[in-house]
Amino acid sequence: MTVQQLKQRFEIIGTSESLDRAIETAMRVAPTDLSVLVTGESGTGKENFPRIIHQLSNRKHKKYIAVNCGAIPEGTIDSELFGHEKGAFTGAQNARQGYFEEADGGTIFLDEVGELPLQTQVRLLRVL
Repeated sequence: MTVQQLKQRFEIIGTSESLDRAIETAMRVAPTDLSVLVTGESGTGKENFPRIIHQLSNRKHKKYIAVNCGAIPEGTIDSELFGHEKGAFTGAQNARQGYFEEADGGTIFLDEVGELPLQTQVRLLRVL
């Protein structure tokens, strides 16, 4: 698949050299099992790159989960990401899979990681 075909498939509009280089990089890392950090200014379409990488990877038939970490309340973020067992805390009436368990073998895109509480960021680094 060419850069132009990917742009059409993912509805990416733009013709800059740096955009094409970023897409080519996504195409190169897709077949690997590397963790990828996508950075850039707000509103630049960073969320497209994890989808591109997932669709070109060996994980494409598994789940793709996008998580906006900044939108999850601080009190529930650990449970959302890592899950919990029944009775683990007040109100935990059932066991719940976290996003990492749900995405097992697939791809998880964590957006706004910097908005997570520091303690959760530490646990997240251990997982990654």
